[in-house]
Amino acid sequence: MRRERAFTLIELLVVIAIIALLMAILMPSLNLARKQARSTGCKMNLHNWALIWDMYCDDNDGYFPRSLTGELGWVRGTWIVALRDKWSTRSKMLMCPAATQRHPKNQEWGGSKWTYIQGQGRAGNEKGEQAEECSYGANCWLYNYDNQTAIQGRPTVNNWRTKMTPRAHNVPVFADTMWRGGGPSEYGARGDPPQYESQWINYDREMMHFCIDRHNGFINHLFLDWSVRTVGVKELWKLEWHKNFDQNGPWTQSGGVATADWPKWMQRFKDY
Repeated sequence: MRRERAFTLIELLVVIAIIALLMAILMPSLNLARKQARSTGCKMNLHNWALIWDMYCDDNDGYFPRSLTGELGWVRGTWIVALRDKWSTRSKMLMCPAATQRHPKNQEWGGSKWTYIQGQGRAGNEKGEQAEECSYGANCWLYNYDNQTAIQGRPTVNNWRTKMTPRAHNVPVFADTMWRGGGPSEYGARGDPPQYESQWINYDREMMHFCIDRHNGFINHLFLDWSVRTVGVKELWKLEWHKNFDQNGPWTQSGGVATADWPKWMQRFKDY
């Protein structure tokens, strides 16, 4: 009877090495595909948010929520307060697919991969419900106002107030964030980039809230014309956050910034 020939140890090791090599080649592609899928899911969420904000404005004569004496009160970042009695605010749509987990240190703020906690509790809090988890935030320069000349030190003349504007394609409405949102400035602490990725200093370091590496050097944004697109991390300083935002400010190429001027973690990203 003829004896069956088995694989030798060396042959098995060669096969295992080939499989390991193929996995090493394929894993980066698989990881990239996974990240791209999450970014696509994020954009789908933002398209749904476009419908929500458009309907909100239509129900309010074209205006966004009112700050200070209106729906939001003094705290400008709690955009969700204006929506709680109109839409379900327990939806997964509050979270980017790339940021669905709480901060590992259980902080109130989030990060590029983490959610943050909304403010002012939640409607129905008598039932012991907690504030919502989110990973998107609003541009606080959108809000409407009554007779105030400033809200938390920001001149209201710069607020967009309504969805009716000819420059809508470059005005951010809603985006990937590590906090409830903010009203970035082009100068000073409110406009400075973070020194490291997902850095948290305080609620008033407002460009930092948007300046995160959530999608491989990009952040997804919903704009006032209800379009959705990816925005480069350094491109944030080229958007029209408010009516008088300097798009040629110190953190732009036209304003004189050099690659070496950026924090080290940002230097590899595209300049604008």
